[in-house]
Amino acid sequence: MVLAGLLLDMGRVVATDHLVDVLWDHNPPDTARTQVQICISRLRRSLATVNARIETRSSGYLLRADRGSLDADLYREGVDAATVLDKEGRTGEAAARMRAVLDLWRGPALDGIDAPYLRTKADRLDKDWLNTLERCFDLELALGRHQRLVGEIREFVDAHPLHEGLRGQLMLALYRTGRQAEALEAYREGRDLLVERLGLDPGERLREMEAAILGGDSSLQLREHARLSVDRPEPAPVLAAEAAEPVDNAEAAASHPRVIRPDQLPADVADFVGRDDAVRGLRQALVGDGATGVAVLFGRPGIGKSATAVRAAHHDLAADFPDGRLYCDLRATREEPLRPTDVLGRFLRALGVPGTGIPDDLDERGEIYRTLLASRRILVVLDDAVSEAQVAPLLPGVGDCAVIVSSRVRLTGLPGAKVIELGGLSEEHSLELLANVVGRDRVEAEPESARALLGTIGRLPLALRIVAARLAARPHWPLASMVDRLADERRRLDELAHGDMTVRVGLSLTYDGLPPSDAQVFRLLGLVDGSTIPAWVPGAVMDDHRPFPGDLAEPLVDAHMLDISGIDVAGEPVYRFHDLVRDFSRERLLREEPAAERAIAEERLTGGWLALVDEANREMMGGNYLQVRGGASRGSLPRAYVERLMADPMAWVDQERANLRTAVRQAGEAGLDEHAWELVSGLTLLFNRHGHLDDVEEIHRQALPVVRAAGNRRGEAALGLCFDTVCVEKNRFAKGRSVVEYSLRLFTEVGDPLGQALASKSLAYHAQLRGDVRDVIAHCEPALALFREVGDPVGQRSVLTHLGLTYVMCGDHDASRVRFEEALDIAEKLNDVRGRAQVLRRMAQADRLRGEFTVAADRILDALELLDTMVDPVGEACLLHDLGRVRLAQGRPTEAQVPLERALEIRELLRAKDGVASVTLTLAKVAAMQGDAARASALASQARGSFVGPETAGERKEADRIIAAG
Repeated sequence: MVLAGLLLDMGRVVATDHLVDVLWDHNPPDTARTQVQICISRLRRSLATVNARIETRSSGYLLRADRGSLDADLYREGVDAATVLDKEGRTGEAAARMRAVLDLWRGPALDGIDAPYLRTKADRLDKDWLNTLERCFDLELALGRHQRLVGEIREFVDAHPLHEGLRGQLMLALYRTGRQAEALEAYREGRDLLVERLGLDPGERLREMEAAILGGDSSLQLREHARLSVDRPEPAPVLAAEAAEPVDNAEAAASHPRVIRPDQLPADVADFVGRDDAVRGLRQALVGDGATGVAVLFGRPGIGKSATAVRAAHHDLAADFPDGRLYCDLRATREEPLRPTDVLGRFLRALGVPGTGIPDDLDERGEIYRTLLASRRILVVLDDAVSEAQVAPLLPGVGDCAVIVSSRVRLTGLPGAKVIELGGLSEEHSLELLANVVGRDRVEAEPESARALLGTIGRLPLALRIVAARLAARPHWPLASMVDRLADERRRLDELAHGDMTVRVGLSLTYDGLPPSDAQVFRLLGLVDGSTIPAWVPGAVMDDHRPFPGDLAEPLVDAHMLDISGIDVAGEPVYRFHDLVRDFSRERLLREEPAAERAIAEERLTGGWLALVDEANREMMGGNYLQVRGGASRGSLPRAYVERLMADPMAWVDQERANLRTAVRQAGEAGLDEHAWELVSGLTLLFNRHGHLDDVEEIHRQALPVVRAAGNRRGEAALGLCFDTVCVEKNRFAKGRSVVEYSLRLFTEVGDPLGQALASKSLAYHAQLRGDVRDVIAHCEPALALFREVGDPVGQRSVLTHLGLTYVMCGDHDASRVRFEEALDIAEKLNDVRGRAQVLRRMAQADRLRGEFTVAADRILDALELLDTMVDPVGEACLLHDLGRVRLAQGRPTEAQVPLERALEIRELLRAKDGVASVTLTLAKVAAMQGDAARASALASQARGSFVGPETAGERKEADRIIAAG
């Protein structure tokens, strides 16, 4: 049972007390903890042979194992994959995949284990399996396999006679095999059982099935396309390892976009109690008969709105929304609640839209959002909303999605919303929660004091948890003493029902019981302004260098002063303050920590972020390259933890993007100008890799005034280079060139050779855009010399690539070849995959200029294959466009069309107007070569309007030529 308890929460810390309760159902012997330790020791020896390990934590144990080693995980992944296949119209493959995951089961979950808690979990797994089986039958019935399914479905109907879904499938299978009388008899048997056992009539779906059979409704017949596939063999199921194999043909792989199933919910509350009525109300509003699809949970702060919404989404509604769950804390209790446009940006990224594909306009973001949700079943949880105006743009349009909103206000202005008010917990559930935390024996020993305690705190869940944690930390205190303490606070018991003051009393009592070191951790964590707190932060603010700095936060978790919101990419906990607790933390911080100590801790916190940004760039590039460095202090974080965190640097960046943006803002507000600009400089390189231009522009805007006010000329110059990347991608070329020229002057004044090299490289790129090859060389050659002087190989590779293409344009092919070979050699030595792809692309462009089209195509395909290992939509679109150009130059317009159309699709997704116009113009050339002058002229006309300014004079001229020919 210990192993079962750990497996059900694999990857999360399982408290020792929880394991004791699981084993002995809240009535443990005196040796309970020792027996658990013995079990853990034996399990460790047994698990050593299967590459799994149990780690000891301050509060319990954590089981880790390789991905794919847990059959429940393989089952969930297989169901998700089958759902995707079904949405893509690949019904046969979906059914085969569903069968494969169902076969992972060998009988009832946790068979033979009778512990109540584990049986509840096991029953939930078995119910999920049965739901999956029903979905599998639906797929196979759609494929016309009714003949073979009759016997199997009948077996499951006999095992679950009250399951109306299975009975309806049996009726349909019987009807399609010509056994109408048996189908109607199956209905009558089910109806009689429902009446006899439950006193209920069959549901609407089953009644409609009977009526359709009686009337010979044509909708029950097999669709024609399915009838044609009845005798086809079923495709073999694709296992996870096979599905991960790369596609050999890069052109074919590029035309298959990925489907993403978002799951953003925070962690569930393990000891959640009550709220049955509220959950029933949510189901009725979201999936029941007459559902409107929108439900609002409202109540006072700390009443449990968020916990109830998350619990319902995790458990009661999970099966109804198989395509994913979106979640966002709207921050009504903060000074600046989130804007709908920012929330939509988060949701679109979670749904797979790259950062550069997300428009600035709120209405345009809403249109994309509603389009993506229209054909899917996704549950959206909007936590802590401030008003109807904030929520309305986040509602899906038509379709089968649903929304849960939590708020302190009713939000009755939301059309069709069912409003559910949460009051205090019932006495029964409050006592249950209290007993779960302090022990059932103590509650039963003082029943009157327990009830008095509930009345004193108004059965507010947050206050109850805090007071219960205080009692649990003081097992020698009677409950009556806590009642007396609360009665003395503020001298008015009824004030406990008035908002924040109620919670502040409870928080003060808990805080006063913390050891001094834990209390200081609690105060200093109030410095964190982000929505979550990574595991390394407690060590940073405390200047504590232990290998597991999250251990400093665990006592606060035990005291319910800090929550665990998830697990980071290194497998460590991610923490989160409840908003009210965060406010209390900051009050204590300002009251008890001297200003000088606060400033030092804040610098350590910002230095920790900067150290991790440096590490991410080192992992991506093999060193600190293409980045000017200043004198900002770096944090010293545990090496082993950092290595785990940076196993996939971009995954870390994606997880921490919001906190990284906040770190820049906090650095500026604290007057840490050096930290601010260095963070922006490092983050620009990382954000650009995934096209997060909005983020780059935002952090630049936050840091620039602070850096200027401090007279930090090197920092201002570095920020100028960061801003130029935004200008180039958004076609603000003149502005970008002006900013870079100013940065070059500043770098020259302060004597920074690396800064001068970077600025010269940027000016060379601007010259390349203008087609001024002499100016490209004039900027590249000194930049190359400076990069060599400072030892920046990535800078050298970038400049050499520019020179390689430029020398071909000048006719100096020998010089071009030398530059390209050196650039490629540098990228390979650094293991810079993206850099290799960039060099190969430029080499292919040079091949095309020389007329070596076959060589050019091979290089492009090699580059596309490299990009298959990473997310780089901008690079993919560029390479596909180049491939189309090469095929066109080879006189193969039909082969050019496929990569060009995929490139156009990506450019449109990225909202890259100039890129869309450029690809459209190339498609016009394809149409012209195919002899379709009218289509060519129409495409050229469509593209021409985007060609303005000297950088696009050639494209404008070409468009005019095609239009005239049409």
